[in-house]
Amino acid sequence: MKLEREFYQRDGLTVARELIGKKLVTNLPEGLTSGIIVETEAYMGAIDAAAHSYRGKTERTKIFYGVGGFVYVYLIYGMHICTNVVANVENIPEAILIRALQPVDGVDLMRLRRGKKNLRELCSGPGKLSKALGITKNFYGADLCDDEIFIESTDFRAEVTATKRINVDYAGEAANFLWRFVAVGNEFLSVK
Repeated sequence: MKLEREFYQRDGLTVARELIGKKLVTNLPEGLTSGIIVETEAYMGAIDAAAHSYRGKTERTKIFYGVGGFVYVYLIYGMHICTNVVANVENIPEAILIRALQPVDGVDLMRLRRGKKNLRELCSGPGKLSKALGITKNFYGADLCDDEIFIESTDFRAEVTATKRINVDYAGEAANFLWRFVAVGNEFLSVK
């Protein structure tokens, strides 16, 4: 069952933790692809020096300031798309980076998009999973309550633990916040 808007309209830490075990789905003309979310990172706006919204509202971050349940995508290293879920209510700029998925549906299409055969390599990182699911910069502002990209409930169960986020050493004390959530022992994590 597709998650409703209310799921996203809570604080980013709660949403980030509870996204573990949910299924991210893209339903595009070339096919449906999906994966179980096994790794997330919360970015908590004005209190988080690692968040894009830390310094306030810009053209790039305006999506953070709306209601939760929309997609925020951005390009890193000039080539990789990162897919984020906007959380909370209007004017509280929080988001969750989807860091890794366990592939479920459309694996052959994911392999084609990624040029990889190994199942473990398809979605074990934010840029990898975006490419595997066909997510491009055109998904900026997409509604997760629509039919092109959405998140569903599943029966997947795992122990969830919190760790430091990855590659945010520039963020001072925020680099030490335990705001990365993982399905313990899952083989598809981006970093063990």
